Amino acid sequence: MKRNKWLRIGVASLLSLTLAGAAFLGACGDKKEATEEPPASGTEEKAVEPKGTFRLATTTSTKDSGLLDYLLPIFEKDSGWTAEVISVGSGEALAMGENGEADVLLVHSPADEDKFVEAGNADSTGKVQVMYNDYVLIGPKDDPAGIGAAGAADAAKAFQTIAEKKATFISRGDESGTHKKELKIWDAAKVTPEGDWYVIANAGMGDVIAMANEKLGYTLSDRSTWLSKEKDTDLVIVSEKDPSGIYNNQYSVICVNPDKNEQINHDAAVAFQQWMASPDGQKAIGEFGVTDFGQALFTPNAQ
Repeated sequence: MKRNKWLRIGVASLLSLTLAGAAFLGACGDKKEATEEPPASGTEEKAVEPKGTFRLATTTSTKDSGLLDYLLPIFEKDSGWTAEVISVGSGEALAMGENGEADVLLVHSPADEDKFVEAGNADSTGKVQVMYNDYVLIGPKDDPAGIGAAGAADAAKAFQTIAEKKATFISRGDESGTHKKELKIWDAAKVTPEGDWYVIANAGMGDVIAMANEKLGYTLSDRSTWLSKEKDTDLVIVSEKDPSGIYNNQYSVICVNPDKNEQINHDAAVAFQQWMASPDGQKAIGEFGVTDFGQALFTPNAQ
């Protein structure tokens, strides 16, 4: 009887150990299954290998407005090319292209651009329109020149009024696209600006807006740079949206003729021009400013 008793205890113990072992192995199996990495989907985006740098000569408005800070990281990620930005007036940017000191230009001085292309300074593609915005005349809130409603949508009338009152006007004076547009409006107003009231800054758009604010004067600005600087000033828009279209502001990308010299990075220039006109580039241009300003600062219009 005693022997049978110990036999029954031994069998029970063995059964308990067997069940415990099975439970342990099952738990280990569950743990391994839970921590196993999922198989690769094969859809991961591959990073583009860096290809080098290129020289982008462009107007100060694309820099001061923040557009390039927004666009270039996207372009560089898509293409592998890294831009070295030279921010000057459109006139100086075109001169750099003519001298072979830049690979590609982003400018907004249509008449000068046409001369640049006709002189053989561009590659065979010529200039490609990519976006536009418009100009605005800004000045002190109390409008000391008295532009008022009469000049609110009449650029020539607004400029005539400033000259008649000899109200302080700050000019870029730097042969930029904005400066050329300003001179065109003075010409339309049949005014030759001169005198102490007409201040030539020879500076970029952001600095000129700051100077106009300091001197409580008027100046012409592209809308994009104005919107990015408005909160830091006591100025307001006093004239805009002239139905004649004189306030319109078109931007184009031009690849410099690679025959200029061996340093021209034509591959990168073409890549930038094509990306700016592509659906991805146009989408990025149209999105810039919407989050911060509630509106796009530039309108894409590549053909």
